[in-house]
Amino acid sequence: MNPFIRICIVDDHPLLREGVANILKRRADLQVVEQGANADEAREIAQRVRPDVMLMDVNMPGDVFAAVRFISTELSDVKVLMLTVSESENDAFLALEAGALGYVLKGVSGPELVLAIRLVAKGQTYITPDFVNKLLSTFKTHAAEIHTFDLTLREEQVIYEVSKGLTNREVASKLLISEKTVKHYMTCVMQKLHARNRVEAVAALRYYREREALGRFHIGVGKTSVDARTRF
Repeated sequence: MNPFIRICIVDDHPLLREGVANILKRRADLQVVEQGANADEAREIAQRVRPDVMLMDVNMPGDVFAAVRFISTELSDVKVLMLTVSESENDAFLALEAGALGYVLKGVSGPELVLAIRLVAKGQTYITPDFVNKLLSTFKTHAAEIHTFDLTLREEQVIYEVSKGLTNREVASKLLISEKTVKHYMTCVMQKLHARNRVEAVAALRYYREREALGRFHIGVGKTSVDARTRF
């Protein structure tokens, strides 16, 4: 087993790439193995080098989201972590929908970036906390209007797997259902949670779980899904 987390950095700003590389090289368990400057190079590097983690910018030449989708679906052993200045909710949603496991804003501290890389390398999701709070603020505007909603057991199971960063295909394989069925359940969940996409749905459910614990909401669910509920 390789003792290092092998990392590739793809960004169209050379100075930023070098700066990030220098920060990461100080950690004994991290190894920067390649760099690139655009979406096409990200795809090529991912196929050729097969790093553990691809650090990619959102705003650089080429179709970045298509590159993320290709890497996450065709090279499942390569995890994608976005490192960007973009605080656009839409950019974050598109990147995470495409299969990225993390979204970190540039200007982040070295220790936080290292933490994000280590978590994403393990297949876990990481989003800059301040950015998560920004997403959650969207749901607070609806909170006073929503007092109860019902999720079926299967909807709970699907949203739980999605919250771990799994793609629709991976969720379908794990739950032994079709990818089309997963999409149907996610559509139902998003409608019930007043979410625009799967990322908002995960964040919204976590927010409502916290409110439910305080007695401000009631989330109805299948009788055998108690264990799944405690995982959020």
